Amino acid sequence: MINDIEKVYYSEETLRSIVQRLGKQISEDYKGKNLLLVSVLKGSVIFMADLMRAITVPCAIDFMCVSSYKNKTESSGVVKIIKDLDIDLQGYDVLIVEDILDSGKTLSYLKKILLSRNPKSIKICTLLDKPERRAVDDIFADYSGAEVPDEFVVGYGLDYDEKYRNLPFIGVLKREIYEK
Repeated sequence: MINDIEKVYYSEETLRSIVQRLGKQISEDYKGKNLLLVSVLKGSVIFMADLMRAITVPCAIDFMCVSSYKNKTESSGVVKIIKDLDIDLQGYDVLIVEDILDSGKTLSYLKKILLSRNPKSIKICTLLDKPERRAVDDIFADYSGAEVPDEFVVGYGLDYDEKYRNLPFIGVLKREIYEK
């Protein structure tokens, strides 16, 4: 796996620091609120696990699994809910936890669905943001760990063809791997 990585963008130590910073800010902003972290599976699971441990205020968690990838590298914009939430959102301050905010198509769709379920509030926390790829105007990260350029990144939950999620860092996948 390591041989498939062109370069490392964010090391384990850097990711730990990013998560601590986000956890501290979220803890301050959600004091006295009814926080519900919603992890968008599968990519955000590692980030979510670390982030919830860095948050010092009470919070509930739930998981959604959606798919929007027509091929293995680019979102189709057509979102299919594979696993829906178990918790009723009414009364919660929802924080969607995502691994990467890319085109924004999936999150735009997801946010509209969740807003229709009457939460108190809804915000987005993403580990990585790729603003130059944004294809929708109504989505932005309220909490963003770091920006990445328009390169194919894997590791720390992010995958290519279900591989590389277990890498402890964020790295750029060699082009010849995904252009086969």
